[in-house]
Amino acid sequence: MQWLWAIIVGFVLGLIAKAVLSGKQHQPLWLTTLFGMVGAILGNAVAGWMGVAETAGIDWTRHLLQLAGAIAIVALGEMVYMSVRGGKKGTA
Repeated sequence: MQWLWAIIVGFVLGLIAKAVLSGKQHQPLWLTTLFGMVGAILGNAVAGWMGVAETAGIDWTRHLLQLAGAIAIVALGEMVYMSVRGGKKGTA
């Protein structure tokens, strides 16, 4: 069941990250979901390092760090994806 939640959260964070970034991202939806999952893991790691991973109530700081991680990973992933694809335009 945890994997299902990880996929759902990764999907949502990836879509929000794509919406926040300027320009058109060309990576497919499955890759955006994967990047969102990695960003959430990165945000959780940073939250744990800062000591705010588990708090009473809603963990707003952890969620914001997850979103920031997803934005960073989606942006980096887009650059890598386009360099591997050779900068070709079109749908994937």
